[in-house]
Amino acid sequence: MFVVHFFENRNELLNQLRQQVPSVGEDLRIKGRKGKVTSVLAVDEKIYHVQLELESKAKPTLAADPGKKKKR
Repeated sequence: MFVVHFFENRNELLNQLRQQVPSVGEDLRIKGRKGKVTSVLAVDEKIYHVQLELESKAKPTLAADPGKKKKR
């Protein structure tokens, strides 16, 4: 069993106790977001730091309703 710390841009996203350490280039799903492993660093024999590159979240755009314009 390995303790795996998942990071994105120095922000720790998740700690997990896993049976296998993810490999570089592997696709993962963390907190509902798809990502790809960019690097794996072995800190200790049982502790690993995994750098991720997550897909950016698309912000929902509101439809412009002409009836809801500000009246002055």
